Amino acid sequence: MFKPIPLNLPPTSLKLSQVKGKVYVFDVLRKKNLLVTPEEWVRQHWIHFLNKHKSYPLSLMRTEGGLILNDLQKRSDLLIYNNRGEKVLLAEFKAPSVKITSSTFEQISNYNTVHKIPLLLVSNGIEHYFCKVNFEDGSYEFISDLPIYIHQT
Repeated sequence: MFKPIPLNLPPTSLKLSQVKGKVYVFDVLRKKNLLVTPEEWVRQHWIHFLNKHKSYPLSLMRTEGGLILNDLQKRSDLLIYNNRGEKVLLAEFKAPSVKITSSTFEQISNYNTVHKIPLLLVSNGIEHYFCKVNFEDGSYEFISDLPIYIHQT
């Protein structure tokens, strides 16, 4: 049985339910109950955090976005678009027990060779890393926080 794991994020009220001894969380993006795994726990907290604290609209978030990388089907954990349909943030989540390592950054970097997104987020719910990518000169820099979403016209 899943026990809630304390995360290094502001508390949020997730809608949990239990069926046959298994715990489910209501995913506000996919509008359905998902089995709670430690990684899903982190993702759901981030979805609520980005919406409530950084003003990213739920309508512009997509989970489990498919991509082809080296002829293999992969899925990115969270993609966020702006109101013009441009991808602005790519997130990779791990379970709190999974240490963030260089292979985690390699994974999101590989995904981003396909997506070409300027903001990256890597988190296990305890440690969070944010990165700004400059595609013109191929550089990147770690930043201390994610920007608040600004509606663009």
